[in-house]
Amino acid sequence: MKFDVSDLKWLREPKNYIITENKIEMMTEPHTDLWQRTYYNFQNDNAPVLQMNTEEKYFSFIVKTEFESNHRFDQCGVVMYLDSENWFKGSVEYENEDFQHLGSVVTNNGYSDWATTVIDASINSMWYRFSRRADDYCIESSIDGIHYSQMRIFHMWKGNRSIQFGVYACSPEDSSFKAVFSEMEITECQWLAHDGQAPDGNVSE
Repeated sequence: MKFDVSDLKWLREPKNYIITENKIEMMTEPHTDLWQRTYYNFQNDNAPVLQMNTEEKYFSFIVKTEFESNHRFDQCGVVMYLDSENWFKGSVEYENEDFQHLGSVVTNNGYSDWATTVIDASINSMWYRFSRRADDYCIESSIDGIHYSQMRIFHMWKGNRSIQFGVYACSPEDSSFKAVFSEMEITECQWLAHDGQAPDGNVSE
């Protein structure tokens, strides 16, 4: 499978963006976000996402993100949006002049969770590697595009057949910023099969 920008399709196309063979730039619009129910109780489902479709069960998608965010909750990163109640996003989310959240949200059957770690507010670039193994997924991040660290492993209940994945950016509050995506490629799955404990069904008595 090869990454080709011509395969990308907008869901909620933004007003201002530029797409070339090697780069995607978009300006976020105020009051755009993705979240479902958990804790906050509200449902936000209006962020623009740019995705391609695949039935390939084993692959990794790599992308470099650069962002000029400087307002609370501004975010950009990778996304797998299946429908309004089943999706994943991984991104850096600006908090204040001291720190940001590097995190991911997994939404299954209409409820979101959020896993984060704190990073410095001066960071304005991040690489991601999104990997699929059947209906299980892994998201990793990297500062330099060489050394990746696992952010999380997760399961998608509706992610076992054809999926859509790509990039997104949004500004939940009254702000806007430029997000840039580059160095995009699809490779063989870099998330290797687990070689540790055998599944329970294979354990001999």
